Amino acid sequence: MTTPQRQLNLNIGINTTGYGGRAWKVRSGSAADITDPAYYLRLAQLAHRGRFDALFLSDHPALMRDSGQRPLHTLDPLILLTFLAGQVPDIGLVATISTTYNSPYNLARRAQSIDVLTGGRLVVNLVSSFNPAVAANFGNEPLPPREVRYARAIEFVDVAKQLWSSWDPAESGEVPPDHFWDASAAHEIAHEGRFFSVRGPLNVPWGPQGHPVLAQAGASDRGIDFAALHGEIIYANVLSRPAGRAFGERLRNRARALGRDPAGIRIVPGVVPVVAESREAALRKHEILSGTGSEDGLLRRFAIESGLDLATFDPDAPLDPARFVPDQNRQWAVGMALGLSELLTHETLTPRQAVRRSEGHHRLVLGTPEDVADQLIDLWQDGTVDGYTVQPLVAPDDISLFVDKVIPVLQDRGVFRREYAGDTVRERYGLPFPARSPARVAQPHEKAS
Repeated sequence: MTTPQRQLNLNIGINTTGYGGRAWKVRSGSAADITDPAYYLRLAQLAHRGRFDALFLSDHPALMRDSGQRPLHTLDPLILLTFLAGQVPDIGLVATISTTYNSPYNLARRAQSIDVLTGGRLVVNLVSSFNPAVAANFGNEPLPPREVRYARAIEFVDVAKQLWSSWDPAESGEVPPDHFWDASAAHEIAHEGRFFSVRGPLNVPWGPQGHPVLAQAGASDRGIDFAALHGEIIYANVLSRPAGRAFGERLRNRARALGRDPAGIRIVPGVVPVVAESREAALRKHEILSGTGSEDGLLRRFAIESGLDLATFDPDAPLDPARFVPDQNRQWAVGMALGLSELLTHETLTPRQAVRRSEGHHRLVLGTPEDVADQLIDLWQDGTVDGYTVQPLVAPDDISLFVDKVIPVLQDRGVFRREYAGDTVRERYGLPFPARSPARVAQPHEKAS
């Protein structure tokens, strides 16, 4: 038997008007697009034409009040993706869900329902909420500290996995003539933990890919533990080969230490493409889409965001990586902010160089379609990454451009599919079918009966 040729995996972000907060001024369309079902259907159809693995929706259940930027998160990801799944075949669906402000049973039921109805196309991106504005939308309790949020997240997924495997009609024995189903195929999980008490079983059965594929984006110390335990697709901030290799080694070593085979992990970092007819044109386009207007504007934004003194700021002086290491215990997300410090640990860069390596905490790839394809293949071909989550700065414009110009180059190079193959997202990512949860062993009263 011949081993199938390794293929690049690509997801595509479809949040509102695109990844660029201030790029809405130069996009096609209107402000009404952010709640227009026809608009999202168009994005999904474009992505399907490009044979992307999955549509990606991040989420943040709070309205960010800067009216100069587009709202990045509006419609609920599970609801929007369910709407799109009924009209666009094949393509996977990545829905971001907070483990801090959901219950395991409710999430497990909704997610498994979508996975069953779509034939195994759902990916659940599990996040720990970090914004006090989100906490304020769910009651009077303050945002829990980071260690509590991650402990809750780990238990949350443990419970969800037990629920997903708590009812499997395929395991039924012979069903008596006067019975609709074999009750022994369902098992209480009887979970009693620090955060949750859940009896079960789930009332949606084991699905076409077992349970939805699990994605996770943590890169902090606690986030790495969460990803190593449960993550299958890891959404990360990888800005260079050395940084990517170090991150992958750290994650896989942690998985082994926790008793998990790292062969079931795929690293699929975010990437921001800027495609134009030349590199110079792409540089100018980056300045416009970033909302800064010029290279000087990019440098000014970098200095302000980094807390550097504009009066003494030298755009051509080497940067000190220690200056950019985020506090592991800070309230806000740590993982995405680690990218720059990790890049600078392995490369000596000036601010003028650094502003062309990252946009919105993701690797920036810019130039002609061939240049962008080369940069994508570069970190993929040696296994530093397994694919990318493409974050277009403006939608639909950048999605159309990527599909029409970059995808054909990747296909001609033999690294990306021309047609969908495999029935589930799990198959397309080459991920192992999940084992039944150990908690699925029958309870004593079930054995006695």
